[in-house]
Amino acid sequence: MPLHVPPAPAPALRTVLTALGSPTAVREARTPSLRAADGPVTPELPLPVHVLDPVTAEGVTATRLAGWRFLIHSGGRTVAAAETRLTPDGWTFSHFFEGPYLASTELALRQAEALPTAYQPRLLSVPSLYMLTLWLHGDPAADAAAGHPGPADLLVPLAPAPPGIPAHRPHQVAELLPVLTHRATPVPMLGSPA
Repeated sequence: MPLHVPPAPAPALRTVLTALGSPTAVREARTPSLRAADGPVTPELPLPVHVLDPVTAEGVTATRLAGWRFLIHSGGRTVAAAETRLTPDGWTFSHFFEGPYLASTELALRQAEALPTAYQPRLLSVPSLYMLTLWLHGDPAADAAAGHPGPADLLVPLAPAPPGIPAHRPHQVAELLPVLTHRATPVPMLGSPA
């Protein structure tokens, strides 16, 4: 079933296009593949990046939109990614990068395309576990900037995933989210030894 990739906010896309058009921004990026790209580069597959905030004292988790990530293509392949973030003044370009999450994201998106249900792809970052998942939101028409992982959603850990959590295996939210929140919850100190 096809994925329903949400459109990125026009100002976020403009900031990426401006950065790609800036020789200084591209030259100073720590992305050899982007600097070596031969021919035109284009931002594609915009994905909203949500962050799983720390668990509250009541055990409640929350997510918030942190930015939009674009895969940068050149010559039919992904050479880098560009990330934007929302500031009080609006959308701004954050940085270019490359690394294992690019190939992992592409693999997870290809796997998701083969699923029998339509989803809206998003990214869910779990900073306390140094983890990134492809969040397949069950409502393809939903506002990509809002929401919390729901019962109809799938989470696909991207490689490299934390030990004990298999990468590229779709998990129901009810299966994986409790594991993530448990691992991300700090262990209370029992007191100092006497």
